[in-house]
Amino acid sequence: MAPTTRRARRADRFLRESAGTVAVIADAGGFAAMRRYATFRFTDHAGYLRQTELLLRSLAERHGHTSVALFDPEGFAEFCAREGLAADSQASRARYTAEVAARGATVPYEGQPIARLMPVLLAEHLRWETWETGTDLLAAAGSCPACDAPYSRCAFQRAAGLLAAVTERAGPGAHHLVCSLLVPSGPLTAALHVERGAGGALDMAEPDALVLCTLVAVGLATGEPGGLVLRSAPAGAGGGRPERPAPGRQGEPAGPVEEVRGWSLRGGRLRALSEGEVFAAYCTDVRTGEPVPPEPGVAYRAAEELPHRDCPGD
Repeated sequence: MAPTTRRARRADRFLRESAGTVAVIADAGGFAAMRRYATFRFTDHAGYLRQTELLLRSLAERHGHTSVALFDPEGFAEFCAREGLAADSQASRARYTAEVAARGATVPYEGQPIARLMPVLLAEHLRWETWETGTDLLAAAGSCPACDAPYSRCAFQRAAGLLAAVTERAGPGAHHLVCSLLVPSGPLTAALHVERGAGGALDMAEPDALVLCTLVAVGLATGEPGGLVLRSAPAGAGGGRPERPAPGRQGEPAGPVEEVRGWSLRGGRLRALSEGEVFAAYCTDVRTGEPVPPEPGVAYRAAEELPHRDCPGD
């Protein structure tokens, strides 16, 4: 065997134990901002995405693991200014990619088309940004006056207890929790999908649970207004969803019913909403105030009052 062939095979083995990262510009606006750099030689966003997909496939064939991050042109410019780097440089873009991969949100590339990859990447990036904003707000809130512990610990423990109470009361089935919070910088939203088995076992994505719990903790610590919504598809006697008559014409077959409950988050407390309040929230046009028809197959229920969880130091 020729020495060059042996060296190539050894190099290939090492590549299989290495990782590669690509940062992708997600939207046409960001792509247009990057075109001001002479070293950025792509001419159209669609073509750029096609070339990026080819690069990802090539890296996936060579490396043991390939991840994808979001390339933010504004963040890149700030990074270059902070580090004293020339922005119009391929090396600077590579350094920024490494920085984003080390500190930001990434998703693994598993051979999927880039059109399927981008929504997953954007969702992961949004979740990461929401978590960062939430942790910053908790840190800025200072310490709890009752126990003198940082709100990042005190309020988070209370939030975790409240979410545990919500899931315990939800019963077996599939449940979707959404927390919305209005903070000075703008609205924040986090979502969590929970599967609860007949025996009480819970199945959920821990990163999503962390972000949702963080947002609830921010509301408890700061008093900022928000809400928590639980949308449930309860399990029937056979383990599936219950079959009940859904809204529609008389004589139509029964359909699965989803149940919606909600809590208002104000003044650092969660308050259970009545059936009427939940119905009004879902069946009112927020722009015009006019009523809108309820969703077919959805029942609006009164939420249960959650146990008041004082600061652990009280």
